[in-house]
Amino acid sequence: MNVFSYIISLGASVMMPILFTIIGVCIGMKFGKALKSGLYVGVGFVGLGIVTSLLTTNFSDPLTAISQIYHLQLNVFDMGWPAAAAVAYNTAVGALIIPICLGINFLMLITKTTRTVNIDLWNYWHFAFIGAVVYFVFDQSLLWGYFAAIVCYMITLVCADLTADRFQRYYNLPGISIPQPFCQSFMPFALAIGWLLEKIPGFSKLDLDAEGMKCKFGVLAEPLVLGVIVGMLIALAAHQDVKGVLSLGVIMGAVMELIPRITKLFIDGLMPISDKTKEVVDRRFKGKKVHIGMSPALVIGHPTTLVCSLILIPVIIAVAVVVPGNQFLPLASLAGMFYLFPIVLPYTKGNVVKTLIIGLVALTIGLYFVTDMAPDFTKAASAVFAATGDKAAKVPDGFEAGSIDFASSLFGYTIYALMKYIKWIGAAILVVITVALMLVNRRLIVKDERLAKQQINNNTESN
Repeated sequence: MNVFSYIISLGASVMMPILFTIIGVCIGMKFGKALKSGLYVGVGFVGLGIVTSLLTTNFSDPLTAISQIYHLQLNVFDMGWPAAAAVAYNTAVGALIIPICLGINFLMLITKTTRTVNIDLWNYWHFAFIGAVVYFVFDQSLLWGYFAAIVCYMITLVCADLTADRFQRYYNLPGISIPQPFCQSFMPFALAIGWLLEKIPGFSKLDLDAEGMKCKFGVLAEPLVLGVIVGMLIALAAHQDVKGVLSLGVIMGAVMELIPRITKLFIDGLMPISDKTKEVVDRRFKGKKVHIGMSPALVIGHPTTLVCSLILIPVIIAVAVVVPGNQFLPLASLAGMFYLFPIVLPYTKGNVVKTLIIGLVALTIGLYFVTDMAPDFTKAASAVFAATGDKAAKVPDGFEAGSIDFASSLFGYTIYALMKYIKWIGAAILVVITVALMLVNRRLIVKDERLAKQQINNNTESN
């Protein structure tokens, strides 16, 4: 527990250079080149942390002011992802989540039920979070808590494989997959809503990506300019003075401009590792593939992601206030809006209209997920705060706790709801779903390896 707690405390910006240097050397890269790749990724995480902090720090007061001015307060307080992470890692479930999940990942690799090696250790808190909430639902049952976390992990690994080809082609990132459950939980929405939208006559004519928007609307469609406009509108709604309006506009524009530049550092660091990994796998494991599971932070700088995130920030606040039955007002969690789209874009092919609709529907449904989970999230956060004094887990008096990330996730909520409301039957359903997905994935992996081996044999015979 102490070892893995220490690893977590180092953060991605420190551990990623170490991990990538070790991986690079092990696959045959020169030490200097491997170290440089790792440092690029580490610097990328540092830069992303600075930009995210810039966004949350400067938008916290205006968004809070808006909720007060227009009397938008709802009963579920947006604690943001730090509270969810605090709940995840400060319980018995979170203490051993990394070694347990790494062991499961190894077993799934050798049984050919996954191809993803998930080195995105810092996002393991998503699995620990849902496990921790279930842990408190069942009166601190460690067995049920780990069951929920492990099921979420297995499903996510399979989904990372199933989406890997589309992801790699769309972003031109060979050998990379995204085993982060928050992102993967939007894949079913992308499939279902995308299919329905294609049935609407004339909808296909609205095939407008970020570049197409620039052609139609010129400079106004640039994420930089859109960021300035949205920032200024939020400041105006918060009744700020001219200085505040201009400052918030420029800051939001800066965030939109800096994110793509920072995410390029991830690509610069990953590509040498990815290329070398592919070379080694092709040479030593004929017909086999291995995906490196990485953080979705790699691709959140895509123009369509930036445009859709900007538009959805004010829209989802308005939706949260008007939809009946919802008690959650997203404020602190809005900085995580960018992470909604990394897996959606490969299915929408960057179509801004389709991506926006999918995001809006998924987030609106997510509001109800957060509202329903709030009592147990509150119980977990309050217990963590009482035991550790971690201020991130302190729930304000008179409110319940909520967060978009990871409480609004389809995967997380489904696991939580099935286990809370129909316990044993729900657990049985989850086992059936998980095993079925693993078997389907294994069948695809075995088939792909057989075809690749046949291709290699044919090439050899031809030569």
